[in-house]
Amino acid sequence: MAFCAKCGTSLAEGVAFCPSCGTPVGTTPSGSATAPPTGARPMASNVAGLIAYLAGFITGVIFLVIEPYKNDRFVRFHAFQSIFFSVAYLVIRMAWHMIFGVLFLASWGLMWPVISLSWVVVRLGFFVLWLFLMFKAYNNERFMLPVIGDLAARQAG
Repeated sequence: MAFCAKCGTSLAEGVAFCPSCGTPVGTTPSGSATAPPTGARPMASNVAGLIAYLAGFITGVIFLVIEPYKNDRFVRFHAFQSIFFSVAYLVIRMAWHMIFGVLFLASWGLMWPVISLSWVVVRLGFFVLWLFLMFKAYNNERFMLPVIGDLAARQAG
């Protein structure tokens, strides 16, 4: 497969110019078209900030260790906030399950519908907040959650 040296678009055999950017197609000494550029443009900070929330602490940690995002304060902030948000969700989830177990046993299962419905509401709230944080990151806004945001800002520098 041949690629444009300027924009990386795949090229059909025998074309003289890139159909995307119009750059003349060069060939290597072996006669094949050049490979895509190795130093491809990194994604914008707002997209990296959004992606930092996608898989919670996993993508947060990834963006804290890969270049050039580990030096971008905006991406670092959202990566740390993603990590802390994920940890807070896991802690609340574990506490909720312990409380659910005690209330279920104490009420002989009669409180199960109320407890289950309230857990659905809590999970829905976390999901909406997660979407909101991704929206704010994509719009280049540094939205800080009350406690988690302060911790993330201190860690990001």
